[in-house]
Amino acid sequence: MNLMYHSTRNSNIKVTASQAILQGLSPDGGLFVPEYIPKLTISMDRLSDMNYHELAYEVLKLYLTDYTEDELKDCISKAYDGKFDTPDIAPIRKAGRHFYLELYHGATIAFKDMALSILPHLLTTAARKNNISDEIVILTATSGDTGKAALAGFSDVKGTKIIVFYPKDGVSRVQEKQMVTQKGDNTYVIGINGNFDDAQTGVKSIFNDKDLENKMTEAGLRFSSANSINIGRLLPQIVYYIHSYIELYRRNEIAQGEKINFVVPTGNFGNILAAYYAKQMGLPINKLICASNDNKVLYDFFQTGVYDRNRDFILTISPSMDILVSSNLERLIYSIAGDDTHKTAEFMRALSTEGIYEITTDMRKRLECFVGGYATVDETKDSIHKVYTETGYVIDTHTAVAVNVYDKYLNSDKDTKSVIVATASPYKFAENVLEAITDKRIPEDDHEQAMLLKEISGVPIPDAINELHLAEIRHNKVCDTDKMRAEVEEILKII
Repeated sequence: MNLMYHSTRNSNIKVTASQAILQGLSPDGGLFVPEYIPKLTISMDRLSDMNYHELAYEVLKLYLTDYTEDELKDCISKAYDGKFDTPDIAPIRKAGRHFYLELYHGATIAFKDMALSILPHLLTTAARKNNISDEIVILTATSGDTGKAALAGFSDVKGTKIIVFYPKDGVSRVQEKQMVTQKGDNTYVIGINGNFDDAQTGVKSIFNDKDLENKMTEAGLRFSSANSINIGRLLPQIVYYIHSYIELYRRNEIAQGEKINFVVPTGNFGNILAAYYAKQMGLPINKLICASNDNKVLYDFFQTGVYDRNRDFILTISPSMDILVSSNLERLIYSIAGDDTHKTAEFMRALSTEGIYEITTDMRKRLECFVGGYATVDETKDSIHKVYTETGYVIDTHTAVAVNVYDKYLNSDKDTKSVIVATASPYKFAENVLEAITDKRIPEDDHEQAMLLKEISGVPIPDAINELHLAEIRHNKVCDTDKMRAEVEEILKII
């Protein structure tokens, strides 16, 4: 029997896994969730004999039940190949007392590569399975990393176009340059005059625009998403949490069944939600430590049970976490509401109309595995400096938020081993990293910054950074948020 998926807001909207991946967002604005979370029943000793590809198949086959074995293995093989610069797709590095799960060894040197390397293959396979001849238009808002990883994944993929909106002044210079130099005849990048939440709201509005949907249908086009609102983007992220546990077991760092913590720098809540799903599958997890920056809407939620987006939006040195509406939290709300779609829909209506909702006491009790914490910009810089001076290990501005939050948490739990999720290469935020680890004059040029970081740290410059030095700017459009639909219509020639 196939594992079916339904909307977080209406259990009657029910589809297969491949259909959920194709649609991206449910027609009612909800997110697709599996009817149940499958259990991982394979023994730890057998799991420890598997490489990343084999483990990915064992996990994903439980969720993507309408894909054949050959289809799924083909998607995995094409995704996790030579584009990763280490034999182990997601290596664990120990520096000082901390374990770091390095998720930035893919083509765009950020953790989004882990899922966006496979999503294009899952999506195009889903189209074939469902006899879809329409051209698929990937429409995505990004806070910095998703955009480039999605662009790289879908570049020149037959039968697709990809349109990415990003906050013009809300990403790092390297993040922006990675996007605006993207090659591919089917790729489109547009900056918006606004923040990530504005971009995300605009994209959701376009998805839910029935008039535009009718125009798309007449033109033989259909929307899908590469954001973690797409279940096909979220599920592959479960794999690396299980992989990291297995790796610690292989190294005799933990005993079989021993519980560990994961510390996750969090913005849109997809990465840490994947860890929550891994826990529901049976992975021995004690606490999921949700690390926020100055935009601490998630920290406040875990402290009070109130989600309140009505606050100032703060630009920080960890821009991928500069988010006030964490879309994937809806899937957690659905879970802790006892899989109640009506309750979930009510909370989301309140968020949309009033910008705030408060969960019940019973729901708060179901959040016991979560711990919220946050780090200011100064604390983030302090953690980069501390880790480097004490261990020689260089971390980026997002991983540093997690380190700072974890160091505070250690006061209440010194015995449980923890894995810090390292989400991006320090080279992606070289200027801010250099400010934290050196007193030398920092050059303005991105490439010179990378050279200085290499000189100081000894960490090789990734190919993704070297290639940017002479890359041609190919995308230079900027628009106001109320013009996003018009830009999409112009690109698709459906005005």
